[in-house]
Amino acid sequence: MPHAEPMSKTPARPAPLAWVDRAPFYQAGLAGYSDAPMRLIARQHGCPYCVTEAMLDRFLVGGGKGLRKAELDDADHPIAGQLMGSHPDEIAAGARVLVKLGYDVVDINLACPVKKIKKKSRGGHLLSAPDEAIAILYAVADAVGGDVPLSVKLRRGYDDSPQAEADFHRILQTVIDLGYAAATVHGRTVQQKYIGPARWPFLAEMTRRYRDAMQRGFLLFGSGDIENVESIFRMIEQTGVHGVSVARGCIGNPWIFRQAQQRMGGQPIAPPTLDEQRRVLAAHFELSVRQHGEALAGRMMRKFGIKFARHHDRAEEVAKAFIAVKSLGDWRDVLGRYYPSGQRSRV
Repeated sequence: MPHAEPMSKTPARPAPLAWVDRAPFYQAGLAGYSDAPMRLIARQHGCPYCVTEAMLDRFLVGGGKGLRKAELDDADHPIAGQLMGSHPDEIAAGARVLVKLGYDVVDINLACPVKKIKKKSRGGHLLSAPDEAIAILYAVADAVGGDVPLSVKLRRGYDDSPQAEADFHRILQTVIDLGYAAATVHGRTVQQKYIGPARWPFLAEMTRRYRDAMQRGFLLFGSGDIENVESIFRMIEQTGVHGVSVARGCIGNPWIFRQAQQRMGGQPIAPPTLDEQRRVLAAHFELSVRQHGEALAGRMMRKFGIKFARHHDRAEEVAKAFIAVKSLGDWRDVLGRYYPSGQRSRV
């Protein structure tokens, strides 16, 4: 596969996106996972930038629980608040809320393969309704485009039809023309959901097509099939994207960011010791308790525990133990049994 030619110089970046020139990867927004505790743990391990899971515009505008959930920790920057909705006025209002809450970037989700709600398109389904998607892009740019940088998350099309590809390019060109700072493109279609391989050659074709915009400072990121640290740099090399959105590959694996930093620094890539795993698991649970309360944290951390267990040499047994966790006491008991304090051996 042809490699993209290096650019002659680095264009000026908006401050919240300048990290890409130092560390070309970030934590994606992950439905049901990428809350503040997960983001903070990732940052502690070298993640330079995070995106929230998609927030529905009407929940933000309506206040209450949705608004409280969107509040930020002082250490959780730079960060993009990701919005999803169906109506231009509502999503623009939601964008204004995110700016008031202190988000550094507003990101529009045109990628999530959620079902349509009452015949209204949102997320990735808007790729099959390009006029509606473009109206939303205009509304958000008019509402907050002068206050914070804007970005968008897309899939490579609604399906594999020529019309879907044409609609994708029409939408992405509008993103560029409106002055959005960045776009992340997932290499699967909406209809694929998460089945089958992400099409990296499409990403390579995209960076060639939009090379002029990239040279002027527009950032293009890639997404899809990033499972380990080597795949981060393989995607950059094979496609020419500025950076990589790390999604499922970082669930229960904040060390992927540390390993990426180590690789860039020419250092040996070190897997986490049992002691390091123990400390991170304990810290993640305590952050989750602080954010959600012990009952909800217990339920949420069960699914994280399953992912963290992959690093253990008794992965299946440890995963089952985490599934049974219901409280902070249960969590500490699992740590005591499977992650003995002071254990330095690699697994």
